[in-house]
Amino acid sequence: MRRLHVGSRTLFVMDSVSYITELHRGAVLVTGSHGGLSSGRYALEHPPALVIFNDAGVGKDEAGVAALAQLHAAGIAAAAVHANSARIGDGEDTWSHGVLSRLNALAIDLGLREGESLQVGLKRWLEP
Repeated sequence: MRRLHVGSRTLFVMDSVSYITELHRGAVLVTGSHGGLSSGRYALEHPPALVIFNDAGVGKDEAGVAALAQLHAAGIAAAAVHANSARIGDGEDTWSHGVLSRLNALAIDLGLREGESLQVGLKRWLEP
């Protein structure tokens, strides 16, 4: 796990959202985890300001991004990067190469956009 400071926010890069602790409450998390409901449940334990997942190819009934709606309902911004842009389970690859593919409405409100580099979107939001 790596901690970065971008603008006034703390950003954590981790391979799995299952590593979340109280330390991550209110922070920005960039994970390598799929965006399924089980991943969303981890994020709900210590709600971050924003959490990024891998869309894992989206999957049947959009199971790979189901956490985005789950977290929206809890007031948490969430997004996913395209599985072809970053390795699933690799937070550093998500941070370095991720391209946003899915966003909940709260992530859109932050100014993130589908099809853009994760780093570009986060830096625009965090370094106004």
